[in-house]
Amino acid sequence: MTHATIPDHNHVARYCGGKHVEGERVGPTAFHLREGEQSLSVNWIEILSKQSREEEIDELRSVYAKKLKRVGSTAKIAVMNVGVVRASVFAKCSIGLAFLHDPLPEDPSHSGIYEIPPDGEMEVIGELIAETVNEVYPAVQSEAR
Repeated sequence: MTHATIPDHNHVARYCGGKHVEGERVGPTAFHLREGEQSLSVNWIEILSKQSREEEIDELRSVYAKKLKRVGSTAKIAVMNVGVVRASVFAKCSIGLAFLHDPLPEDPSHSGIYEIPPDGEMEVIGELIAETVNEVYPAVQSEAR
């Protein structure tokens, strides 16, 4: 675990299962901690060192296909800017979220969003994070390219 801080000008992506997706929009429940979780699992995009967003998303799709039991056909990949998320949550809740690199052997871009309180404020934070999502991609690449 490196736990290096992800710079504010970088981006993270979150795999969001279909039950958290409303049309092309990712709902706030995709950004809630599950019981026992210390952080919200995300992937640091810039550390992938790819040439384009399309290549970065394709790399994340490959990681998810290996790591998850099943990648849902309606699942999405939500992308957000670290600094925008941090500023939005701090402005509304006075909570300083920490975006930390937490690589795994099978997922070197794995990271976490820390300092999310596991109480009632988690719902508000989920809504704020959902509002900052600026790109959404299918988690499964369509056959037509």
